[in-house]
Amino acid sequence: MAKFRIVGINFDHQHMGDLLRRVKEHPEAEIVGVSDEKPEQMTNVIERLEISKDRVFVDYRACIEQTRPNVAVLCPSTATHGDWTEKVAEYELDILVEKPFAASLTEADRMIAAVVKTGKKLAINWPLAWYPPHRTTKRLVDEGAIGEVTNVHYYDGNRGPVRHGMDKIETPEEEIRAAKLKSWFYQPDQGGGSLLDYLGYGVTLGTWYFGGRKPVEVTTTIDRPKGLEVDEHSISVVQYDTGLSKFETRWGTFTDPWTNQPQPKCGFVVVGTAGTLSSYDYEQTVRLQTRECPEGKEIVVDKLTPPYDGPISYFLHCLKNDLPVEGPLSPEICRIGQQIVDTAFQSALQKRTLPLLG
Repeated sequence: MAKFRIVGINFDHQHMGDLLRRVKEHPEAEIVGVSDEKPEQMTNVIERLEISKDRVFVDYRACIEQTRPNVAVLCPSTATHGDWTEKVAEYELDILVEKPFAASLTEADRMIAAVVKTGKKLAINWPLAWYPPHRTTKRLVDEGAIGEVTNVHYYDGNRGPVRHGMDKIETPEEEIRAAKLKSWFYQPDQGGGSLLDYLGYGVTLGTWYFGGRKPVEVTTTIDRPKGLEVDEHSISVVQYDTGLSKFETRWGTFTDPWTNQPQPKCGFVVVGTAGTLSSYDYEQTVRLQTRECPEGKEIVVDKLTPPYDGPISYFLHCLKNDLPVEGPLSPEICRIGQQIVDTAFQSALQKRTLPLLG
């Protein structure tokens, strides 16, 4: 078949460069266009991926109409995911949206409805879903290695979203303060804050580990440093019928996990009726503890192979073979995660425990 024609629309999130790199490297795909209303946001990606000028647009409509894509990758600010998904869905394209799902459950439902109406597919990409330790953990859970999952403990984040860009290139220290002042990540009306940035990771993959089970209630507290309008630290205690789980987000870890794991380590601990698993970002092993081996043992992580080695490879596999999008990229699992995020956000605002919303 002909190559998938893919456009990148809206570069608010720096992950667009990483996603388009995967498109460029995929043997069955090509970047036919990129678009952003603020062209300066595209400059670095255009240069690093050597995208020709005739494929660069400021108007997303011109981009789509002139390049005739069949897939769109969207990376808008969190609070505008619904708007951009609806705009692009009008062109009846399959859509991959970079995390998080949305700023609210209402917005997430708008996104689902907009794509369902066209008969196309929607996927929400969570980069953590492609880390070998986390996928290895899911395989072991599915194989019954720890029995029934009863608790999930999650801690994740980094030194902050303005400290790095495409390919994890670091921002000079003297530019950090100015970057915070102008970045949408630090604007509440744009869906900023560590809770909306990182909690979705934990509760979406947590829902995956739980096999789609929903919690009962959520209690969340946040820390918003002086001078900022959004939080840089949140802790959510989530009550399931099997006990308590904890999900913690942090901008301002001591180190970035992709260079040196901070303490606490970034990743997951999954507890079951017959054992436990620790699964930390970027590590080469997961640790399995069972009744037969209470001292625990290290298991080398699975080697990920196509099409289960990344979001572009997987999504195009689903499209090519007309398969449903499953796991943490599926709207069904992501919607449960969004319910938890919405409840956590409201719990923090109201400073009280809330039943699961939605």
